[in-house]
Amino acid sequence: MKISPAARLDRFPTYLFDDLDRQKEEVRAQGTDIIDLSQGEPDIGPPEDVVEELAQRARTAGSHKYPSYKGLLAFRQAVSSWYANRSGVTLDPEHEVLALIGSKSGMGHLPLATVDPGEVVLVPNPCYPAYLPGILLAGGECHDLPLVKDKGYLPDLEAIPEAIARRAKLLILNYPNNPTTAVATLEFFHRVVEFARRYTIIVAHDAPYLEISFDGQRQPSFLEAAGAKEVGVEFNSFSKMFNMAGWRIGFVVGNREVIAALGTIKSNVDMGIYFPIQYAALKALNEKSDFVGEMAARYQNRRDMLVKGLAELGWPVQKAPATFFLWIPVPDQSPSAEFAMRLLQQTGICMTPGSGFGSYGEGYIRIALTVSEQQLNEILERLRCAGFVYQTPS
Repeated sequence: MKISPAARLDRFPTYLFDDLDRQKEEVRAQGTDIIDLSQGEPDIGPPEDVVEELAQRARTAGSHKYPSYKGLLAFRQAVSSWYANRSGVTLDPEHEVLALIGSKSGMGHLPLATVDPGEVVLVPNPCYPAYLPGILLAGGECHDLPLVKDKGYLPDLEAIPEAIARRAKLLILNYPNNPTTAVATLEFFHRVVEFARRYTIIVAHDAPYLEISFDGQRQPSFLEAAGAKEVGVEFNSFSKMFNMAGWRIGFVVGNREVIAALGTIKSNVDMGIYFPIQYAALKALNEKSDFVGEMAARYQNRRDMLVKGLAELGWPVQKAPATFFLWIPVPDQSPSAEFAMRLLQQTGICMTPGSGFGSYGEGYIRIALTVSEQQLNEILERLRCAGFVYQTPS
């Protein structure tokens, strides 16, 4: 019997990292040692006391029962306290905080909770590809917001056609930005709030890199903007803050009506998070050491090291202000996917082609800083030996 999947799956693009995984396996099968700079997966584990908290809680009687989809009240209170201390934002843990199985899960379910078929979702281009499937499942219509260097990789809200703005239901933002590494100012967020009020648009700010800023910069939370809770929500994750990528825990905070709608979706099609993971995440939020600051400093050192080395090879690279990525023009002006494949085949180094993030990502590649300093030196040596040099080093 031939099984036919639902026709809606035909609208889904091949997930960027699934395609990259296939390409890596093909090259690895030829005996090449791969150094993977494609995915944003921290190479260092969580704080040791957080791991110990998970282990102890897993041995506690009753810890294996079904958890509430909302998340432990103690966890939501810890998130509220963290926002108050970090951003001066007051949150009601009962109605303005919701636990998530990672922020990707929340961003995927949000359109199902807020967007009706035919309504417009304003989506940055380039963007994290996981934003798109939820919009397609909800029957929403995507309208691209170009992120270009001349505009600081911020969307030009005034350039959105009036007819589109009036049909829009949801606006997605992401700062510090993946993949461009750009940061946003509080003044920009004030303009976003004004725009959202004018057209009655829900704002979803995806902020998993909120704590990874460099050179003394600080990325404000969207909720720091006056009136932000009236129009939107902010997502965050423990994957990047505390290197808990595989633990799958995050949260969304802000507008209680949006959170209630998202909670309705979660209560019907999703599950709560394993109690020990929630307690471990709570422990992380109450961490007394400066683990997050130390990790950001480590990424900054790696950034400086790789930027210097690539510049000496003639690559057109600039220092990223935030995240643990570099976003740079393809050094030989070839199509980004073609360059990335050639690089993988000739050096075993995997970088992400910018075209995988949207049409405005073409011409760029994204490089993750999630490998050791020793491996960064090896990467530079492989590039040099393979001839990926574009001018005589000065």
